[in-house]
Amino acid sequence: MIKQNYPIDKNTLQKLGIDALTEKLGAVGMIEFMRLFDSGYGDYTKEKYNLPDMSMEEIHFSTLPPT
Repeated sequence: MIKQNYPIDKNTLQKLGIDALTEKLGAVGMIEFMRLFDSGYGDYTKEKYNLPDMSMEEIHFSTLPPT
């Protein structure tokens, strides 16, 4: 375990934390763990009213690449 004098700056704390997570969980596990804390962006409660009125079939075909 790394002994550190506190307080430390945020960049150092972030690096030590990521290093510790990577050591214990591996790179993929560290990324998955970090994703647990991603709150996303935007305001769904406002944006949901701006969605186009489309059927599931229309949505499906709108995502296909042009032929």
